[in-house]
Amino acid sequence: MSKHERTYTTKADFMLHGGDYNPDQWLDRPDILADDIKLMQLSHSNAFSVGIFAWSTLEPEEGVYNFEWLDKVFDDIHGIGGRVILATPSGARPAWMSQKYPEVLRVNSSRVKQLQGGRHNHCFTSKVYRDKTQQLNRLLAERYGKHPALLMWHISNEYGGECHCDSCQTAFRNWLKEKYNHDLKALNDAWWGPFWSHTFNDWSQIESPSPIGESMVHGLNLDWKRFVTDQTISFFENEIVPIKELTPDIPVTTNFMADTHDLIPFQGLDYSKFAEKLDVISWDAYPAWHNDWEKTADLAMKVGFIDDLYRSLKQQPFLLLESTPSGVNWHQVNKAKRPGMHLLSSMQMVAHGSDSVMYFQWRKSRGSSEKFHGAVVDHDNSAENRVFKEVTKVGETLEKLSEVVGTNRPSDVAILYDWESNWALNDAQGFGMDSKCYPQTLQEHYRAFWERDIPVDVITKEQDFSQYKLLIVPMLYLVSEETISRLKSFVGEGGTLVMTYISGLVNEHDLTYLGGWHQDLQEIFGMRPLESDTYYPNDKNAVSYRNQSYELKDYATIIELNTAAVEGVYEEDFYSGTPAVTSHKYGNGHTYYIGGRMEDEFQRDFYNGLIERLQIESAADVKHGKGVSVQARKSPESDYIFVMNFTEEQQPVTFESQVRDLLTGEEISGELTLEKYEVRIVEKKR
Repeated sequence: MSKHERTYTTKADFMLHGGDYNPDQWLDRPDILADDIKLMQLSHSNAFSVGIFAWSTLEPEEGVYNFEWLDKVFDDIHGIGGRVILATPSGARPAWMSQKYPEVLRVNSSRVKQLQGGRHNHCFTSKVYRDKTQQLNRLLAERYGKHPALLMWHISNEYGGECHCDSCQTAFRNWLKEKYNHDLKALNDAWWGPFWSHTFNDWSQIESPSPIGESMVHGLNLDWKRFVTDQTISFFENEIVPIKELTPDIPVTTNFMADTHDLIPFQGLDYSKFAEKLDVISWDAYPAWHNDWEKTADLAMKVGFIDDLYRSLKQQPFLLLESTPSGVNWHQVNKAKRPGMHLLSSMQMVAHGSDSVMYFQWRKSRGSSEKFHGAVVDHDNSAENRVFKEVTKVGETLEKLSEVVGTNRPSDVAILYDWESNWALNDAQGFGMDSKCYPQTLQEHYRAFWERDIPVDVITKEQDFSQYKLLIVPMLYLVSEETISRLKSFVGEGGTLVMTYISGLVNEHDLTYLGGWHQDLQEIFGMRPLESDTYYPNDKNAVSYRNQSYELKDYATIIELNTAAVEGVYEEDFYSGTPAVTSHKYGNGHTYYIGGRMEDEFQRDFYNGLIERLQIESAADVKHGKGVSVQARKSPESDYIFVMNFTEEQQPVTFESQVRDLLTGEEISGELTLEKYEVRIVEKKR
């Protein structure tokens, strides 16, 4: 397959626009439901996720079903040419089930059984809950599987959380037996059992981590997190059995998340494993635009990083399944999007690979916790307010971008992100407890390329390294011998590898490598780290690199040189004058090691040198100043270029070749001015 070939993740060859629609909240208001259909057309919306939290409406009593309302929703949406993304309702369980089958309720880590309430409040192991979800999903697939409006399955909603009930303890022990081949000694060795006399002599003695029990055995903690991911995936796979059986040609997705304040990947599940089970990757994006702790462009960079991670999981376009057209109701401060930001932020998603802009929610609820969460339709039921008009503009814009659907973003650069390594690093009782910041560190390395409009794949350790010229591996604390071997092959075959401080310290069991740094890493880097120095927040050092001085904070690695060349040295402390940055030729490739946490300017200058040496090209030949981002999606015929102003001022940009504006049809070349938050989308023929 050509790297520019299109991949259609659903049968839709157009951009999806719409959102989470909850008609089950309005069944006593047929006038409201009729207005919804009219407003969908006015807003240029064409796809709706339905039934996400509708279990109590679909099955108000055990075995008593009510599908007629959903029949009408399907038919009404189909009647306006729209598509339905049908959800399975397992994300929120009806009260009758908790009352009759209390074993479906979760137990928290303190071993307290939870009450009915909230959402994702069920035990993933419960046979009752698995049977009940599969039973309802089969009825949904039988009834709607052949409906012409059905586009995709939305499996549950934002999977997360864990359960510590007796059933989950049994499942965990069985999972461990499989992992360690029923060899209890192997488990004790992997968990370093003699520490604090924590050796087990019977599988039944093992309990999940708990604040009232064990929480300091790092191998246990790591394996528990792996189990939670695997058990969640197992629950998901159980959900889709009837769906795959009855509707094998309809793709399935579930909505991934990001932690919002810092905008980093969701930490509760290893999405690299989950992605293997999905037909389409989708995620829910809620950046805190206009916040008071960072510039708009800095936040946009972080959004781009998450987009590129989730897109890279399957190396195909993804879907933005939830966003807000205005504000949310759960940030510490729920600020409305300023005029222009909704279109800009939506187009950024498309620029990085989304084939949709979808919202939570279509219509604001009248009561309960989300009644003030942003929506397309406000309580005024009007098409005349600012938010509805901005949504309409997004819909009109997406209708002109059908030729972008299915295109991807080929890249010569990859940054490696690893959930397991982050879990283990966060658990490590060492370094700086508040300054590890693994995802944030990767974003700071990503920044150097985002600012130069160079596409980046954010990949996982299981993915193919060979297609990249440059692979960046910051703070890969946990690394198995298998991954080390793959990194060694990548460099030997001609790749360029960058690694940093706090990398390669433990294996997949979170056990340190004896004898210092792994021998293969020493071989390919031509050096070895001897000692990690952790700084207090007020501590500072500097590194001299290519006749310039750069500030260093948080971490410094004392390095023993072997065959590597010195690129930069520390300026202060007892290791003043010793190597801080090294380079080494190995096989047909090169390695670089950065020993300390450096300021942004160092990353810019360091990577600029590699960009020039490796002849890595930007996405498009558009010149601009700081705060403007240029991203491109590529087809065999054309480049689709998004030029986005993430600043609060006018910004000049220069098109160095002639392009066609996809929205207006005009031909553009030379300099033009972008207004605050403006985006221009152009096509450049190959």
